[in-house]
Amino acid sequence: MNDLRNNGQLTAAAVQMNSQQNIDDNLADIKAAIIDAHAQGAQLVVLPENCCSMGRQFATAERFDELSATIADYARTYGIYVLAGSLPCPYRPDGVIVPDGRLRQVSQLFAPDGTRVARYDKIHLFTATVADKQGSYNEAATFEPGTQTVVTTLEANDDIYQLGMMVCFDLRFPALAQRLRQAGADLLSAPSAFTYLTGQAHWSLLLRARALDSQCMVIGAAQGGEHVYKDGSSRQTWGHSTITAYDGTIINSYEDSDLKDPANKSYKNYAVVLATLDKATQVQGRQKMPIFDCHRLA
Repeated sequence: MNDLRNNGQLTAAAVQMNSQQNIDDNLADIKAAIIDAHAQGAQLVVLPENCCSMGRQFATAERFDELSATIADYARTYGIYVLAGSLPCPYRPDGVIVPDGRLRQVSQLFAPDGTRVARYDKIHLFTATVADKQGSYNEAATFEPGTQTVVTTLEANDDIYQLGMMVCFDLRFPALAQRLRQAGADLLSAPSAFTYLTGQAHWSLLLRARALDSQCMVIGAAQGGEHVYKDGSSRQTWGHSTITAYDGTIINSYEDSDLKDPANKSYKNYAVVLATLDKATQVQGRQKMPIFDCHRLA
């Protein structure tokens, strides 16, 4: 893949993973993906939802601080912004333990010096009946919804960018994307773990729609493939990590759910999708169609 470095622009990488329940193996894949993306010129790496483990949420939450520190160290070591798609966390942003035995689903942005510059707690929790092996999904049984929208600042190439943070099911709610844009967002992160069937039906459409709603680049980093749980059960996620431009066009994508390629002897446990935000072009596009000057209902 070509090196996408370009002064005055921000190059972002969406990482696709097939996280299982071995946290150390997943961390090794995360580190390798960050190294790979950095070598290709990325200044921001977005990891998918549940990047450190699919399932085993409470056991993973016990290691929230440790895992966050490890990913922060990767950001510092390679001098790159890293968005840890989501990790289950036992406490709220103010440090209060989440009541009723639940957790928060937390997305964090770490700066190139390793400091955490933003925490976003997933607001919209996945509730659906799907015709797959699991059948019914109810995140609210495990998680407490967040209550605060988050837009945070990134600095790259002597310019400043505003990142609005979302997670997975948030993509189905246009008002959130619009509010993030109204708060100044230039780009939106969307770490996800869409089911195979809902992803097949709606993933690409939702990414493009939220880009059009907000006139922001949308970075969809996804889980993909089969995830096997300790009890022998499994679930499938859609993958197809995609970065979409402000005008709804797809800039780049990984066109598969599965990362396995029997013909490829240099098989990797991840895929990296890169795209560059051309801020000047995005600003011009917004000026040509100033939808937020015309917005009347919110």
